[in-house]
Amino acid sequence: MPANMKKEKNPMPSQAPEVRAHNFDEVALGYDEATAIDEAMRCLDCKNMPCVSGCPVNIHIPEFIGKIKEGDFEGAYQVINRSSSLPAVCGRVCPQETQCEAKCVRGIKGEPVGIGRLERFVADFHNAHADCRAEVPTPNGHKVAVVGSGPSGLTCAGDLAKKGYKVTVYEALHTAGGVLVYGIPEFRLPKSIVQKEVDNLIAMGVEIETNYVIGKTLTVDELFDLGYEAVFIGSGAGLPNFMNIPGESLKGVYSANEFLTRSNLMKAYRDNPVTPISKGGKVAVVGGGNVAMDAARTALRLGAEKVYIIYRRSMDELPARREEVEHAMEEGIEFKLLNNPVEILGYRNPDDKRDPKNGCVTGIRCIKMELGEPDERGRRSPIPVQGSEFELDVDTVIMSIGTSPNPLIKATTEGLEVNKRGGIIVEETTGATTKAGVYAGGDAVTGAATVISAMGAGKVAAKAIDEYLNR
Repeated sequence: MPANMKKEKNPMPSQAPEVRAHNFDEVALGYDEATAIDEAMRCLDCKNMPCVSGCPVNIHIPEFIGKIKEGDFEGAYQVINRSSSLPAVCGRVCPQETQCEAKCVRGIKGEPVGIGRLERFVADFHNAHADCRAEVPTPNGHKVAVVGSGPSGLTCAGDLAKKGYKVTVYEALHTAGGVLVYGIPEFRLPKSIVQKEVDNLIAMGVEIETNYVIGKTLTVDELFDLGYEAVFIGSGAGLPNFMNIPGESLKGVYSANEFLTRSNLMKAYRDNPVTPISKGGKVAVVGGGNVAMDAARTALRLGAEKVYIIYRRSMDELPARREEVEHAMEEGIEFKLLNNPVEILGYRNPDDKRDPKNGCVTGIRCIKMELGEPDERGRRSPIPVQGSEFELDVDTVIMSIGTSPNPLIKATTEGLEVNKRGGIIVEETTGATTKAGVYAGGDAVTGAATVISAMGAGKVAAKAIDEYLNR
């Protein structure tokens, strides 16, 4: 059958902006079977497979797309499953446009094949139709502990479990899934999908221990005392960064991490929540990454009357996925580009009775920015424009300017070295740390990055742990 030479991808069906801005249901609705086959027919099945080189876990993309062309959707899933433990997740949240799709030759004279959309379709088809239990591999007699149940930890645990290892995952929070659960909102990644992936691991024999803060409840050294022969650290980067400007201690100022965790995991949107967050009013989100988009769009769904994104560079430098930016704009979120906060305004005197919101945020003062000349990396630094300060009337400020690895594990683990940013130092090709038998990957090493890159690190470490314990 000849290739479909249509230049544009098949559009992704989605909720209308005016509807989705008021609910937490998934925005993108997914391809149906006919659309998936039509999109798959756009693939030219290139012999040198450039798309595969753009995938951090090296999924054999032309092979799984070829199965879709044939209508063998379960076969397509099995191809993906050889390389990826979380296809339903990756099909939704991975930045395919800068990875596999960026290498697609169809993108030279049009839009690349919708690889991510096809991956999502295949995973959803499998989850809806497959009626098979995961095989429990024959035990090999070795025990491995995994710290953290985010994408790197789940991937490492899954790959080791398939080889017969007895794996226990230790999660600090009360629900497994890591950033997939507490960080990414329901409207982008339904939690039922993450739970299904966790359940698949449990069916393979992986044990999940929640409410275990490694470094506090148990140390890494104590894990070895319990009989584990190797440890993988995939604890993420959950320590939020702030700007250190006046007013950041006011009530109504959140890190994006806290704001999203309270909403996604603690269900703060419910009536009389245990951990409430600000609802309604006007909200300013500082930052331009995917987390900033998630926070802004969550605030809107929680009832905010106005939401601003404040970012110090221009739209060209905005790091968030273009799809997420477009969705935010469609929903009415206002982008204040080339602006940077200098102070958060509010009443800080507890004796000041002039305002009933005593001690709370009442606004944010910003300064306009302009971009300077490119540096050696081609990046243009923002420069303040003197005399351009202005104020926005807001009730809530959400800081989304990045996160760092929590120092707790380093502080309680002798022989584990970290870099100046707090990331665990590892050997790049194995994930081995400076402590024998301890491996690490994902955001705990790199700082905040993508789900798929964390998964890639988990795969690398699992392979290295297997070699280490069988040398």
